[in-house]
Amino acid sequence: MRTCVWWCGRGGLPFRSGLPLLLIPPFLLALQLLVVGPWLPRAARMGMGMEEQEGAVAFSVISIEPERSSRQRETLSRRPDLAEEGEEVEDGKGMEGARAYEDENEMHSSQVRPRPLELQPLAADKLSFSAELNRIVTYITRPQLNCSRVLSPGLAQASQLPAASPVWLLCAEEWLLPAADTPCVAYSFSMDGGDADFLKTVSGLECEVHSFDPSNSNASGGHLGNSLASNHGNGGVASQHKMWLEWRAPRKRKHKTRGNLGSVSQTLADIMAALGHHTVHFLYVDLLSAEWRVFQNWIETGTLQSVRHLVATVHLQWAGFEVGGTNEEVLRYWFSVLQGLQDSGLKLVHSSAGEGHSVLKQTAANAHSSYTLSWVNMRH
Repeated sequence: MRTCVWWCGRGGLPFRSGLPLLLIPPFLLALQLLVVGPWLPRAARMGMGMEEQEGAVAFSVISIEPERSSRQRETLSRRPDLAEEGEEVEDGKGMEGARAYEDENEMHSSQVRPRPLELQPLAADKLSFSAELNRIVTYITRPQLNCSRVLSPGLAQASQLPAASPVWLLCAEEWLLPAADTPCVAYSFSMDGGDADFLKTVSGLECEVHSFDPSNSNASGGHLGNSLASNHGNGGVASQHKMWLEWRAPRKRKHKTRGNLGSVSQTLADIMAALGHHTVHFLYVDLLSAEWRVFQNWIETGTLQSVRHLVATVHLQWAGFEVGGTNEEVLRYWFSVLQGLQDSGLKLVHSSAGEGHSVLKQTAANAHSSYTLSWVNMRH
């Protein structure tokens, strides 16, 4: 906000002394009035409502505040928390402080700002179950990146793609793997030992491994429960945690310290912060239909920028936790999530179909009830 102080003579014309238009910040206005006010003619000091005398000087204060652009108003309507937290919105960006400058506070191009999930256009002219399903199946069955060398389930040595398609694989191109002098970190979220081959593979890579299973009653190493203890420097040994992934991120995230998070369900970002990890090189998730909302959380918070390789099972039997709407709307939402993963930098490198042909409780001959998908993040 700027304040314009204009000295005027009779008729609103500039005073004969030729004083220019002064632009001063509001906090200097009081000082200006204290210094200049006593020297003004009596008519000017008594206010605007009095009749001006011949040769008298009128003193007026004009406040100028830029009107918010339509984009700013739209951003505030979607994210009222920005205004509540005292941040000023400038062209859709949250900026701290009372004033924003065009040449400051610019984020690096590789960083991703939190953003809402973008709902994709319809697959056809109108909502169609077959059209929406065909679009999803086409996406999840066509790899977007070919890897000449891969890591297969249970193997820690890279090889060419085996003749028999594995359930999942990790792209083992040298530029996609952690450098020799970089600590490798792997997370796995799975129940009932379904991640055994993944744990074996990343343990063979001497990664720092963390296994999360809320049903686990035999966790070893003293890490049972909802506390988080790291095993830095003990590569290949898996720390087991009775914990699961949360997608309902708190509105105002408080800084998490390492150790006990106080809940059996936490967001991936909070878990990483508690363990002191900035990057997860290998991430395995089988969330039993919770994956859609978890993926949305990762997309909207930018958490995917900290993940290198992702292996995930997506379930199509039913809509998933907290996913509503008609069958066609659910399919459209699923595809929007998949597109959001791609927009975050993930490229599909492998797809494996599960058993059954039930999609949203309907039989679909051209689709399976689940798919295990392997991605690699190309933005690293």
